[in-house]
Amino acid sequence: MSLTQPNATLSPNQKLKPDWAGEDALSRFVNLLIQTKPIYRLMKQQARQVLIKTAEKNGIPWRKNYQELEKSTIKTLLPAITNPNLVYPDYYQLPFHAYEQGNLSWKAAFEAESATYSMGLRVWKQEKLTWQAAQDRLRNSFHQVLAQYSPDPVTNILDIGCSVGISTLALHRYYSQRQSTPVNTIGLDLSPHMLAVAKTRDEHQEIAQWLHAKGEETGLADNSFDIVTLQFLIHELPRQATQAIFREVFRILKPNGTIAIIDNNPASPVIQNLPPALFVLMKSTEPWSDDYYTFDVETAIAQAGFEYKTTVPSDPRHRTIIGVKS
Repeated sequence: MSLTQPNATLSPNQKLKPDWAGEDALSRFVNLLIQTKPIYRLMKQQARQVLIKTAEKNGIPWRKNYQELEKSTIKTLLPAITNPNLVYPDYYQLPFHAYEQGNLSWKAAFEAESATYSMGLRVWKQEKLTWQAAQDRLRNSFHQVLAQYSPDPVTNILDIGCSVGISTLALHRYYSQRQSTPVNTIGLDLSPHMLAVAKTRDEHQEIAQWLHAKGEETGLADNSFDIVTLQFLIHELPRQATQAIFREVFRILKPNGTIAIIDNNPASPVIQNLPPALFVLMKSTEPWSDDYYTFDVETAIAQAGFEYKTTVPSDPRHRTIIGVKS
């Protein structure tokens, strides 16, 4: 695995972003298609079907998982998890991921686990991996980069944008197995529906708290965490929200604490060369794609006060970005 150092530059043939993102002619044409309501509805439905077919073909029982959660008592957890004082940002109330209510719905929450496993398979779709092996590889590639820059020992971890808790549990278990001292981990998300699923899936109560809060205003104490992660989150945000979250993370991290981001890699050949049908489908369910793929994340980390450390292409589609609070 080769590391891209802070002063590294792109090679002459390495593009900063895909042609289908930003203000390029192709991107504008795709956006025009998506703004046409009948085409948008079709694209949104097709995007769902791609994930469902990938899941069902590879042993992920998408429909069965949904039905089991639908029949469970999980909905009764919502009042206790929901923060009644939280005001949802405008960006979070847009349709995305093919759901009209975004993540603020049971449908999104009940399908999130299967969708996550399906997306993991698509990272290595040329290899005949099980969904479990793909998920392990995806998480481990991130953890191995993070471990090079995290404090020792790690006492307190925060996972912002934790969704149904897959990333949170994997991260917690990774550090719990690495050291003899206990780890206190919190998963934070804007969706109480997702957090209800996370709490249910956390059968052994490994996670200290499933927190319903904004990443921009966590309400957590200054200088209280060794690691804060943002896993597959910031491509779903406008850059102003990401910048605000970076400032909040700087406040709550301890000195020498680590911010770690894993997300889509604009320079990835796989991302650069997505077939037209796939990038149209992706943009139809990700309203902030253009903003993300033209956003200089490393500079934003430095502007928030962090010492930017590295950007690593940690798998064929994703990059891991590390900063440290000096």
